[in-house]
Amino acid sequence: MTYAPDATRYTKMSYRRCGASGLKLPAVSLGLWHNFGSIDVYENARAMARTAFDAGITHFDLANNYGPEPGSAEITFGRILQQDLHQHRDELVISSKAGYLMWPGPYGEWGSRKNLIASCDQSLKRLGIDYVDIFYHHRPDPETPLEESMLALDQIVKSGKALYVGISNYNAEQTRKAAAIMRELKTPFIIHQMRYNIINRQPGADGLLQAIPEEKLGAIVFSPLAQGLLSDKYLSGTIPPDSRAARKHFLKPETLTPALLSALTNLNDLAAQRGQTLAQMALAWLLAQEDWVTSVLIGASRPAQITDAVKALDNIEFSQEEQARIDATLP
Repeated sequence: MTYAPDATRYTKMSYRRCGASGLKLPAVSLGLWHNFGSIDVYENARAMARTAFDAGITHFDLANNYGPEPGSAEITFGRILQQDLHQHRDELVISSKAGYLMWPGPYGEWGSRKNLIASCDQSLKRLGIDYVDIFYHHRPDPETPLEESMLALDQIVKSGKALYVGISNYNAEQTRKAAAIMRELKTPFIIHQMRYNIINRQPGADGLLQAIPEEKLGAIVFSPLAQGLLSDKYLSGTIPPDSRAARKHFLKPETLTPALLSALTNLNDLAAQRGQTLAQMALAWLLAQEDWVTSVLIGASRPAQITDAVKALDNIEFSQEEQARIDATLP
């Protein structure tokens, strides 16, 4: 059957202006880092994309190396676009990135002009589209002049391959320097994608949280649930066999210390008092920081997780007492 999106989808989501640009992003965006690769079940990926769009999620975030295999998440999403969402392309914000290892040899990663422009071309082919809405430099390159990386992003926009550009994993000083270059070039440089969550605030310790709004950028926060720690998955102290901690890749079992488990239990108790799950409260806590957070970037392994995440929008207000309790709980 032909997919027909929920006619009420735009009443279910709030949309926030991205920095000083004209672009609005949904408060909750869907990341395709995991569970959209060639090793994953396509129909589940398809169902998640449709569930997200039905919930008003218009932003789908990728990178050239997402999979596994690298590149396969873009191929999967391109297939979903062709089957279900092609008629709604102008309602979508599709983003991709380049900077981490994608192909062998000296040009397959980092931030040279060669890498960034070739990566963008490859991503467009895999996605089957003419342009992405946002293209990011995925990480700063210590050996390539920042001007070269920024000029490559500028060229990508001016050649029509992206509407906007952004950066990811840059520190405060690098962000300010990049913004200065882009202002001079008059490039639509609008967004910073950064890791941040209720139990890991270190990425903002160097002044990045202040630099983002001061440079008139928006921020989209990835890993808002700390790779699943900020959910009910690990509260019992055991590691489910299908979890990221069990795979020992991005989340290590030794991370689950008694002190952290105690903190997570206390946060879960507070979430219950607020009428939320721990995951919903963790997302709401980020969205409450409206002075710099544009969107939270969730991952999912099944459609129900997306539906539950969007319910975080029902309550993003925190009292001073709740905030103090959160701060006091963390180890």
